[in-house]
Amino acid sequence: MSGDLVPTPAPERSGAVARGVAASAVIVAVGQLLSRLMGLVRETAIADVFGASAGLSSFTIASRVPEMTYQLLLGGMISAALVPVLSEYTSAGRRAELERLTSTLLTVSITLFAVVVGTMELLSPLLAIALGGGFAPELLQLTTTLIRLILPSLIFFGLWGVTVGVLYARQQFVFPALASAVYNVGVIVGALLLGRRIDVAALSIGVVLGALFQFLIVLPGLWGLRLRINYDIRHPALRRIVILYLPVIASLVVANLGIAIDGNLASRTTDQALSWMRYATFLFQLPLGLVSVAIATAALPTLSRLTSDADNPRFRRTLAGALRLVIVLVVPATVGLLVLGQDAIRVALEHGVFTAFDTAQVSRALLFYLPGLPFAAIDQPLVFAFYARKDTVTPVLVGIAGVGAYLLVGPFLAFAAGLGYIGLVIANAVQLTTHCILMWVLLERRVGSMAGHGMFVTTAKVTLAAAAAGLGMLAGPSIATRFIPASGTIGEAVLLMFGAVGGVAVYGLGLSLLGVEELATFLTFARARLRRPVNNA
Repeated sequence: MSGDLVPTPAPERSGAVARGVAASAVIVAVGQLLSRLMGLVRETAIADVFGASAGLSSFTIASRVPEMTYQLLLGGMISAALVPVLSEYTSAGRRAELERLTSTLLTVSITLFAVVVGTMELLSPLLAIALGGGFAPELLQLTTTLIRLILPSLIFFGLWGVTVGVLYARQQFVFPALASAVYNVGVIVGALLLGRRIDVAALSIGVVLGALFQFLIVLPGLWGLRLRINYDIRHPALRRIVILYLPVIASLVVANLGIAIDGNLASRTTDQALSWMRYATFLFQLPLGLVSVAIATAALPTLSRLTSDADNPRFRRTLAGALRLVIVLVVPATVGLLVLGQDAIRVALEHGVFTAFDTAQVSRALLFYLPGLPFAAIDQPLVFAFYARKDTVTPVLVGIAGVGAYLLVGPFLAFAAGLGYIGLVIANAVQLTTHCILMWVLLERRVGSMAGHGMFVTTAKVTLAAAAAGLGMLAGPSIATRFIPASGTIGEAVLLMFGAVGGVAVYGLGLSLLGVEELATFLTFARARLRRPVNNA
């Protein structure tokens, strides 16, 4: 059956692995849900205070500096190197080694990021030009100021990243799951308390606060480990981490170059383009965080333990189960954003200084982002599968190919074809699709065919159910308007809720009629997992 995890010669062991992945994914997904809800509050607050102003575009560029730097120096290392290597030190007999290694990682991290922050403070004007060169001089000056204010967040991001890597390796997901939500609280506080006093500078300060908050929330996860200042840079695990991460650095350099070019090109279309793209990207990334990232993150430690040639069948089964869960959840989410996206934007953002024209532009951007969403969701577990096998070179090469696809399409559509920032959005969807297809082909060459694991059948059934759900999303508000007035934000929010509920109900019925069992399995594991504490290594 397509809905069942394929049985193995050792069904109890395989079932335990599948249940462990699904249950851990629930914890990550709950944290992601909380984070995305707080993120929605964050974006609503930002829209109310700043709308889609040129100043917000300036902040969008400034915020990319710590994001890109963190990903380059540490963020990409967590999944590619930290978790696979640290997972080998989580047994009870290697606790002392884990403590020594964690101490070294934290000490080196805070030192490195402090030096980087000091250097980049001096280079802020050049960074503003590199990322937002199309801005007018006054916007470039504002961008420089915002970069200088936001850079100290890097120190807290670094400490947080190392801590999360240790917790994931020990299969502790609760504290990291809460961290992003707490980060959003910092940005919300900055926007609401300081926004009307110091304008968009409040958002840079809010990011620093959020970075501090999210580090503090994961810190209790290290309780019981004896940590100290330690510069043991000759630890053998550090060498392995660096070797695994070197190819990823190349990939991230290429990816960051693509982000820099994207921002630079967008700044040359219209001053508000980056603001519109920011809001659309947030909605686009909602299902990615709730579904793909949660499942891939939960599966990574398990996949890392199933990488020997003898275990390839179990590796494929585990990965296939994760991919089916992604498909079951992300396809209806894509349909939901397609059908209800504009109404959601109007309800969540269209107030304060955010206008109806802004709603139309954000909706337009979201529409052209959406074709890449299913591919982006499937791509995340595929990338993690390579990381689990300690292959960080292949994702690098595919990442370069993806950026190449973007560069071939984006500038032509934006300027030669006259589509403006929408051309860049289309190019992003092309990049995501290209990346996913290449990753799939290369993975099958590495671990064998993924055929026979029910993914094609599940995808076909899910697509039918999601199409019916789209009709339910349209019917829900139509029926509700007979009983509920649609005027005002509250009325529109209620109608939107009816659309979402109608879609979920029809989709659930469709899954049941078509015999798709992955969602029921996932919910069963969720209920079981939430009734018992996490079994940490």
